[in-house]
Amino acid sequence: MKKKYNVFNIPTGVGASIGGFAGDAGSYARKFAKNFPLIVNPNVVNAACFSSITDNMLYVEGWSLTEFFKGNISFKPSFNNKIGIIFDKSISQEVLNIHINTINAVKTVYGINVLGYIISDDEVGVEFFKTESGISLGNIKNPETLVEAGKKMIAQGADVLAVVCKFEEAEDDGYENGENVDVVGGAEALISHYVSQKLYVPVVHAPAFNDYAIKSKIVHPKAAAEYITPTFLPCLLLGLNSAPLLKKGFNKNFITIDDVKSLIMPYNSLGASIVTNALEKGIKVIAVKENQTVLNANVFNLQLENDIILMDSYKDCLEYLKRL
Repeated sequence: MKKKYNVFNIPTGVGASIGGFAGDAGSYARKFAKNFPLIVNPNVVNAACFSSITDNMLYVEGWSLTEFFKGNISFKPSFNNKIGIIFDKSISQEVLNIHINTINAVKTVYGINVLGYIISDDEVGVEFFKTESGISLGNIKNPETLVEAGKKMIAQGADVLAVVCKFEEAEDDGYENGENVDVVGGAEALISHYVSQKLYVPVVHAPAFNDYAIKSKIVHPKAAAEYITPTFLPCLLLGLNSAPLLKKGFNKNFITIDDVKSLIMPYNSLGASIVTNALEKGIKVIAVKENQTVLNANVFNLQLENDIILMDSYKDCLEYLKRL
């Protein structure tokens, strides 16, 4: 009998009170994964030099998850993936050296199979900003240079790809105090979505900044993981190590949307297509009230109060699923 998966999803760049910072949703996801198999998006478990990923989780990027819920993609479980890394040409040699040391450290400690890295032929040109509603978005001037680099890594045998692009320093608007939106998150999601879609492999992104000095200032615990490391690459490598591979179409020999038991979402970010697709498939959709975002897509605004299950907390949600 095939496993049934619960999907623990927290969108990126929408200021989620849980999961909108540096791995602050990871401890919640780990409690769920102790009880049943879980599909998570990177935003749930990524935490700079840390990761909350466990052997009972599937690490799935946002575009792939959307296509999965449409029935257009199936997941093939995979372990010890060959990881290819793409660096933006605009990253300085000093910052690149830090990332190379990071790669070697992760390989040494965890035995992860990093095939190698490549530098893009051209500068990527990443811009990021927040909309008036507070959502994090961005613009990628030259995403095709990442696609071309990705093709070269795949030709060398890479199963999955980590991408590191140069980002300008972000102005602090309260993020370090556990407030507001991670302003770079939206642009990061655009990069991973685009390259995944073009190359049909799992892709996750981490930003690189020119200022890699570790600050001594005390910050909010939710943001702390990002303030004690000069690179956010380790969590990508840990997640990609066992990310499921993508298979085109609906294939019952692999993991499909029919193998999903529930979709767990923040209370007011229910406008995504995965919610609609889940409801169409008869999958339980659970909205957790304790996790609020800057979006305004709740069950009442969407007139879905008879279709979506409301839970006060992730603890209540976990107890409910354990009883099913």
